[in-house]
Amino acid sequence: MVKLRRRFWASECGATMVEAAIAMPLLLALLLGFVDFGYAFYQWNAADKAVQAGARLAQISSPVASGLALEAKTPSNSLDVGAAVPANTYNYICTANSAGTASCTCGTGATCQDLTASQAAFDFIFNGSAGRAGMHSYLPMLTKSQVRIQYQASGLGYWTRPNGPVPTITVSIVNHQFQFFFLRGLLGFSNITMPSMLSTVTGEDLKSTYP
Repeated sequence: MVKLRRRFWASECGATMVEAAIAMPLLLALLLGFVDFGYAFYQWNAADKAVQAGARLAQISSPVASGLALEAKTPSNSLDVGAAVPANTYNYICTANSAGTASCTCGTGATCQDLTASQAAFDFIFNGSAGRAGMHSYLPMLTKSQVRIQYQASGLGYWTRPNGPVPTITVSIVNHQFQFFFLRGLLGFSNITMPSMLSTVTGEDLKSTYP
């Protein structure tokens, strides 16, 4: 009996299996973690490209904020005709609700002549067209409620300018959720909110854009 016990404790049969059983979960979690975080990095790059594309489309198309066409037309003081439009004279912030319906609000400290939002203009920036890729083309997981488009006076342009104001346009992606696929099941990781992405451009001098 004593010999059998000694032989049992000295035996290394199955040691490799035990070591593999201990190491495999760690290696599997590490491998799948690389996959998940690699996918998160891909989404980060896609979101960065999406805001760049969205800013470009907003720059060359009709504004989502319909009232932007009225800005810089007539100053409150007639002596300001031809003078530069002060920064933050107007500040339109356009977003969409969970149903995708666009709306615009007026930013703090600014005045807005009309808060009507153009759904067609918002959808164009989000979806693009047959010849131009929209934000959704670069980031298919993006929803309209995560898009924020801002038109703000930055001191460019002048009162009574024939082609309208020259806004600074900022297109942002906010509250975009990244969901872990593998680590969620293995380690219980929950969704994380990706940092806000934005791209800022100056509105181009196009009559079709600002009639």
